[in-house]
Amino acid sequence: MKLQGLQERLSRLSIDDLRLAILGLAAIASLILGWSLIQQALKTEQPAPAKIVNTPAAKPDQPSASDLAARADMRQKIEAQLAQSPEYMRFFDRLKLVFPNEYETIMDTFAKRAASAGETDDIDAMMSEAVRSLRLSHGILAAKANGPALQKIFDMQLTMMRALGTKDQRLCVDFLYGGASRGFFSFSSDNRALVSDMALAGLDAITDGQANKIERPAPSEADFQLLEKALRDQGLNTAEIEALLDGKSADPPIQDTRMCNVGQIYLETLSGLPEAARFRLYGLAVELMARS
Repeated sequence: MKLQGLQERLSRLSIDDLRLAILGLAAIASLILGWSLIQQALKTEQPAPAKIVNTPAAKPDQPSASDLAARADMRQKIEAQLAQSPEYMRFFDRLKLVFPNEYETIMDTFAKRAASAGETDDIDAMMSEAVRSLRLSHGILAAKANGPALQKIFDMQLTMMRALGTKDQRLCVDFLYGGASRGFFSFSSDNRALVSDMALAGLDAITDGQANKIERPAPSEADFQLLEKALRDQGLNTAEIEALLDGKSADPPIQDTRMCNVGQIYLETLSGLPEAARFRLYGLAVELMARS
């Protein structure tokens, strides 16, 4: 879908409706391992803006033979490094099969940066960056996937929240809101099979969407009202719903243990909505995330 078409669809929703839809993304952004996490892991200082001078545009410097050799060497090391994690290799092998050009671009980017830095990144950071790159280039297709493939994304989201809740309630809440946390990388290192399963759910939905191209209408006001009522029926109070759907800070603050549980209830409630409304909400959430 073209960006203009998306904007037209979104213009028909109220601000509160958009907050509801975007919440579905807060968690999915973490499913795709999170832009904010990538920024924190790979952050570099930006150079000062250059002064504008009236000179002809210079052609980009061509890498020397030694640069190309260094990149090739680093790429071999990176692929060997990733091969030490069979869990992550499931994702990279699948990516190479279905999107070979994307795979090559990602690997070349890793190799170029490693050659410049003189060392490779750790594999958890590389996994994060690879999934983020895929989301930016092809993520819109996941919104067009069939029901089971789209549902799998959110099922894996809930599985991750439950695992994080068992490990660290604070990480669980950070994950719900897509917050940056070094602790999440540590958790990922200890739970690579789960992280890979989540990444594969996204990749499979993208592949399915590319094949099926299902066009779903935007959620209606009634869909959002149905979600809020369902959340209340599950025992969430106004402060908890507003914390989820509007990002409001509760007074007094909601404890991490409760908020982690509230996030899981939210995903469980979404999963229990009538199919038509559920997939309209899922589809818009994934679509917004791909455009973010």
